[in-house]
Amino acid sequence: MAVEEEGLRVFQSVKIKIGEAKNLPTHPGPNKMRDCYCTVNLDREEVFRTQIVEKSLCPFYGEDFYCEIPRSFRHLSFYIFDRDVFRRDSIIGKVAIQKEDLPKYHNRDTWFQLQHVDADSEVQGKVHLELRLSEVITDTGVVCHKLATRILECQGLPIVNGQCDPYATVTLAGPYRSEAKKTKVKKKTNNPQFDEVFYFEVTRPCSYSRKSHFDFEEEDVDKLEVRVDLWNASNLKFGDEFLGELRVPLNVLRQSSSYEAWYFLQPRDNGSKSLKPGDLGSLRLNVVYTEDHVFSSDYYSPLRDLLLRSADVEPVSASAAHVLGEVCREKQEAAIPLVRFFLHYGRVVPFISAIANAEVQRTQDPNTIFRGNSLTSKCIDETMKLAGMHYLHVTLKPTIEEICQSHKSCEIDPVKLKDGENLENNMENLRQYVDRIFNVIIKSGVSCPTVMCDIFFSLREAAAKRFQGDPDVRYTAVSSFIFLRFFAPAILSPNLFRLTPHHTDPQTSRTLTLISKTIQTLGSLSKSKSASFKESYMAAFYEFFNEQKYADAVKNFLDLISSSGRRDPKSIEQPILLKEGFMIKRAQGRKRFGMKNFKKRWFCLTNHEFTYQKSKGDQPLYSIPIENILAVERLEEESFKMKNMFQVIQPERALYIQANNCVEAKAWIDILTKVSQCNKKRLTVYHPSAFLNGHWLCCRASSDTAPGCSPCTGGLPANIQLDIDGDRETERIYSLFNSYMSKLEKMQEACGSRSVYDGPEQEEYSTFIIDDPQETYKTLKQVVAGVGALEQEHAQYKRDKFKKTKYGSQEHPIGDKSFQSYIRQQSETSTHSI
Repeated sequence: MAVEEEGLRVFQSVKIKIGEAKNLPTHPGPNKMRDCYCTVNLDREEVFRTQIVEKSLCPFYGEDFYCEIPRSFRHLSFYIFDRDVFRRDSIIGKVAIQKEDLPKYHNRDTWFQLQHVDADSEVQGKVHLELRLSEVITDTGVVCHKLATRILECQGLPIVNGQCDPYATVTLAGPYRSEAKKTKVKKKTNNPQFDEVFYFEVTRPCSYSRKSHFDFEEEDVDKLEVRVDLWNASNLKFGDEFLGELRVPLNVLRQSSSYEAWYFLQPRDNGSKSLKPGDLGSLRLNVVYTEDHVFSSDYYSPLRDLLLRSADVEPVSASAAHVLGEVCREKQEAAIPLVRFFLHYGRVVPFISAIANAEVQRTQDPNTIFRGNSLTSKCIDETMKLAGMHYLHVTLKPTIEEICQSHKSCEIDPVKLKDGENLENNMENLRQYVDRIFNVIIKSGVSCPTVMCDIFFSLREAAAKRFQGDPDVRYTAVSSFIFLRFFAPAILSPNLFRLTPHHTDPQTSRTLTLISKTIQTLGSLSKSKSASFKESYMAAFYEFFNEQKYADAVKNFLDLISSSGRRDPKSIEQPILLKEGFMIKRAQGRKRFGMKNFKKRWFCLTNHEFTYQKSKGDQPLYSIPIENILAVERLEEESFKMKNMFQVIQPERALYIQANNCVEAKAWIDILTKVSQCNKKRLTVYHPSAFLNGHWLCCRASSDTAPGCSPCTGGLPANIQLDIDGDRETERIYSLFNSYMSKLEKMQEACGSRSVYDGPEQEEYSTFIIDDPQETYKTLKQVVAGVGALEQEHAQYKRDKFKKTKYGSQEHPIGDKSFQSYIRQQSETSTHSI
């Protein structure tokens, strides 16, 4: 979901690796150990939680999390909790990274000291405030100055313990005075509309004078300030929770008698600074925050056209896409946006076929084909992750889940056997698991996505043509991807492929490691199987599978997925589980009598239907066929005073659902929209609020069948597997080219050097693959021109935005440190002021 700005869309995403914590404080009880988990929060909203690591003061998590960020935020925070069976889990400490500081830690492992969590420092949200100073002439002819303080509204306040009932206190404070007033409590909203005005007498009455507003009281007034404190009204015995404060000195009224601005709430007295952070331990994190500023499509035409011609350039090493792979520090960096770009424009197969064929021509030994971390390998890996994720889930997930739940012992290393374990029984357990996974893989050929099959076909043909004397190379070229880089890694680390929600326990992890090794060897078709294993116990175990029927089954499977036109149209009819999880739904009123209350239910979405049941595995209580989903839209908070709600609109009624957080809400809306996009009766208008008390809250229409009053949001691609924005990927490619401009210039020099000099090459140029210097130089020149033009557009946009933006506006409230940093940067290059 993009945030719209003038003529520009802004996308935010974050990829996080939560490594481990160390030196956590001991538990005060006799055990000393703790059962800890870590949460990821946008400000104070939790969007991810790791599994619990029991009985450890140095818990290892090893979990990855990625999400598109659908709203603005100030801090990316990580909390370490200690589980308590009988009471609320206690917070040990936190790491809070300000948004503007995220680039400092970009894609590098960093140890962060845990900080104390204090209620006075846990703030988020913003306040709209208006001040007005006026002279009042009394009946006796004397003048006094009165201050009108208006609290209009707040936005984005935190939800505390599942609820937010906010109110504000307004205080006029000075060296010798402190006068406080209070707003009404607004129930069940974290975006309260107060619109209340409070009056304070600022100066003592004095003889009427036409002088300054402040007259002889000027010095005293300079010392006055308005303080606004936000509170959550609580029924708990501990009292109301502090949500944040702001302080405005009264001298802001020097230039004018009225003042209006938005403010970010701040901690009270900056929280507790006296506590030593080193006492709480530390947390290792790797954070990659990306912010893409995307123009309209026509801005990208020159660079886009240049990239789309890449598959047809001769040689392909002279193409713009291949050049990107040459200048990036890591091939993966280039592969991710390139694959997404070519998938969006339907050119991924020709491009990968071209670079794969070029790599095969450079390969001398058939045994090393596609074994390096080349651009080809990384692009195919990325394509399999994107296009093959549902295929992977359908094939492996049921068996992986059973292995995780059964906890059968499969250790076959005699040195690692536990007391009471039997080696023969363990080998039999492992053999059964390997057999099951091997069989589901080789039977899955008809379900392999078409784009993967087309790529495998081109790999097979290129390898067979290059190494005509090796009859097996046509198989190893394909198995090096489908087994070694797709199935085996997914079995080894199922959490990275979303086959499990978290990484597995040590025993299950060991079982999956042994299965992955065996499957990898079975798929490799190597001549000497036993030599593939360093461990003697693995070589002994592999004797179970050292039969020709396994090799034949692998070859038949590889033939099927790399043959042109092998698609079975019935294969797409099997239900594919797309998403599942607990959410809260409101009763739909299908019964004439009964309460329309909210209940927690387990929701499942397949490509056939959307269902909910009481718990996972129960019979569905209600099912919506995909063809009956007419629209999926957000539901305004005012409907039920609840955040993160959306509606699934059906022919007779709408199903109102609340997701756990903003990230989950976006994920459900996106996947439901995508899977129902082709429905012929999809709506073009909808009601953004609910039908309550005999009318729609949005348009006040009294009929529950009244047509919608707002246009439905823009359609998404019908493909349930891929949702790619072509312009966003072009912007990412531009950003990479721009950041590696010095290498592009070096590559231009290398082309010139090779064109005029045929001797030994300079070492700094030898890293580039340049088959045709003249053609490559021509492409480089076009790339540099296209990137330069886009860079000018971005610079002009920033200058224009700098002129228009007001500090203290709703978009950039006072206290917005990222905007303050932006002002400093622009001030260095511009003579304009805010």
